[in-house]
Amino acid sequence: MVKTGRVTSEGDELYFEVRGQGVPLLMISGGGGDAGFYSYVADILADEYQVITYDRRGNSRSTRNEPVNFEVSREARDAVAVLRAAGHETAYVFGNSGGAIFALEMARSHPQAVKAMVVHEPPVLRVLPDRKKWLGFFAKVFRTSFRFNYQIALFRFNMALSIPFSAFKSVPKDFQDRVTKANNNHYLINHEMLSSVNYMPDIKNIKQNGVKVIMAAGSRSLAKGAYYARTAPILAEMLGCKMVTFPGHHISYFDLPHEWAETLRKVLKSTEVS
Repeated sequence: MVKTGRVTSEGDELYFEVRGQGVPLLMISGGGGDAGFYSYVADILADEYQVITYDRRGNSRSTRNEPVNFEVSREARDAVAVLRAAGHETAYVFGNSGGAIFALEMARSHPQAVKAMVVHEPPVLRVLPDRKKWLGFFAKVFRTSFRFNYQIALFRFNMALSIPFSAFKSVPKDFQDRVTKANNNHYLINHEMLSSVNYMPDIKNIKQNGVKVIMAAGSRSLAKGAYYARTAPILAEMLGCKMVTFPGHHISYFDLPHEWAETLRKVLKSTEVS
């Protein structure tokens, strides 16, 4: 059973979903921003966790009142607002891609809301040895959107992700319809992308806050040398935290939901005894 709700946060109304009755697990999506990114694994994990997912501001069923004022710090505050609206002050937190960046900011600004955190494939480009190449690439994608159109920019963005085409066959139709209708990818390219990839986590403060962080990346992503996967071991070393490998690639919660969910379950349980 899926319960839905809405909460107002700094001028926008955020749509969220809650599954299960156990320990709260807040899952933050990246580019595309829809709660449906995690619907498969949320259904699986709801036997043990109360899984909270949401449409980030500007995406799908949430509102987009101030699209030009995108802030990573506000994304973290939104996550806390959703968590509280679901009836909790603290939770396990999972973030993938851009959602992993927002989770890291949450660890800095709202450590009291985090029981433990799994940070999966964050595109924190500034820690990469080839950061100039990738920062330049995303600046070019951004310019392409305005010089030509966002579909061309989005194509270049997606090609750099190295996600197998077969994975997209597992994307739920209702999810794809929402993302398309709400033009989420246009919002990603024109408003979210540059602020996100230019973000650098405050390593010192995160460590001082004592937040239990686990870095993660997919086995295929690591094998392919994907830019967003290469950040994980680097950040693990900087934070002095554990690094774990998940099945598959950047969005394998779609095409390997059972293996992926059970890996996340195992990782969360490991934080209870470490």
